[in-house]
Amino acid sequence: MTVMLSDGRPMPRLGLGTYPMRDAEARQAVSHAISLGYRLIDTAAAYGNEADVGAAVADAPVGREELFVTTKLRGSHHGYDAAMRGFEESRARLGLDYVDLLLIHWPLPGRDLYVDTWRAFAHLRDQGLVRSIGVSNFTPAQIGRLADETGVLPVVNQVEMHPGFPQHELRAFHAEHGIVTESWSPLGASSKLLDEPAVTDLAFARGRTPAQVVLRWHVQGGAVPIPKSGDPERMRQNFEVFDFSLSPEETARLDTLNGGRLGGDPDHHVEL
Repeated sequence: MTVMLSDGRPMPRLGLGTYPMRDAEARQAVSHAISLGYRLIDTAAAYGNEADVGAAVADAPVGREELFVTTKLRGSHHGYDAAMRGFEESRARLGLDYVDLLLIHWPLPGRDLYVDTWRAFAHLRDQGLVRSIGVSNFTPAQIGRLADETGVLPVVNQVEMHPGFPQHELRAFHAEHGIVTESWSPLGASSKLLDEPAVTDLAFARGRTPAQVVLRWHVQGGAVPIPKSGDPERMRQNFEVFDFSLSPEETARLDTLNGGRLGGDPDHHVEL
């Protein structure tokens, strides 16, 4: 199952998040996920596991062209020249000839370098070193500035999203501009969200796990969730969300859950 990005490239509809896994745990998780059928693998320079993800990709039983590898540029590499260096460092750690999707991890508006960083991304794409370019944790105003100053819109915005923080306005903006919403922390604070009666009741009625119900909410809403798990059984369960659907009433019920933002605010977040 794939979604077509605005640049004409297909992206898998569900992937594996790898933060905060490292070393053998990260390599084993990525390898097992690929064996289960996952094709989208998400990492970042800031996660410290690019080399582990790359090692698992190199050993994968499927061809490189079947995998969709995403990484993200850390804040210390904002700016045109720094972004070019940062990408090459990530590519070397991954051991890849190209990266499928490169994202600016956070906008860091206080540094005011994300537009210059975006220009470097466009150059990397034009060189063929990156297939698609996008952003993470950007607001509509920040995306609008990218478009106004460079003429290039991101194909993806990876943001915190879950039923407790459904991001309705941002998703509407994405839909208007052909941007795919990718969901990090798609299960929210899972110890709370997955125990919500609205979730557990639906899971019981459908004979599914609570996590499957929440992930189906993402997929059915057009988002691409990237749940993190190092547990083989949970990885298998998380991937099995394409053979059932939720009714409009059921998705609306999940939309009403309370929770709010768990992670950083794009306008104020500081990342090294």
